Amino acid sequence: MKVVVLCSGGMDSVTALHWARAEHDVVAAMSFDYGAKHNHCEIPFAAEHARLVGTRHEIVHMEFVERLFASDLLKSGGDIPDGHYEAANMKQTVVPFRNAIMLSIACGFAESVGAEGLVIAAHGGDHAIYPDCREDFMRAMGDAMRLGTYAGVQLLRPFIAMNKGEIAAAGVKLGVDFARTWSCYKGGAIHCGKCGTCVERREAFALAGVADPTVYASNEALPGKPGKN
Repeated sequence: MKVVVLCSGGMDSVTALHWARAEHDVVAAMSFDYGAKHNHCEIPFAAEHARLVGTRHEIVHMEFVERLFASDLLKSGGDIPDGHYEAANMKQTVVPFRNAIMLSIACGFAESVGAEGLVIAAHGGDHAIYPDCREDFMRAMGDAMRLGTYAGVQLLRPFIAMNKGEIAAAGVKLGVDFARTWSCYKGGAIHCGKCGTCVERREAFALAGVADPTVYASNEALPGKPGKN
């Protein structure tokens, strides 16, 4: 199947890109620059991996998101919180309806370039905080994409039943160089090691039992999962 892959440059979407190359015909990888604090860190890695798999890379610029939406993930928002990625304060980093907007644009692009599928790296661990990663939403969005295109574009979610540790393990098997991916929401020179996405990244490598190649500003003990302390 000809597919387009949503690829931010993070470890999940980069793994999805390499998975898609193994399983399908990747016609393009698509990234979105929407004013997030870390876009400038992650998008170059998306471009790098698109080159590695030999596919076209497109960057969609969405300046209106930073200007009109409220989220601490955006450069127009407040500070990125530290802590566990399932903690209530991580809701500050949710960009309202982000996945719906990205999937809509990517779906139109996919049909325009003759692709029948659109790959997104949504996984089981996303559901706690992000409404637009949950199963009900993804099922509805998949239906909308299929019904709203002549090609019946399919939404492919290869990692939906996996946690991030399992994705890390799958990436290792696919030969993904995770040192060439980005997670930290703060967008500094190196990963902070303390924000929700850094905590999730560190935890994923530990769960997978593989070496973490990431340089962190802090390697202090990981916070406990909310309600599990």
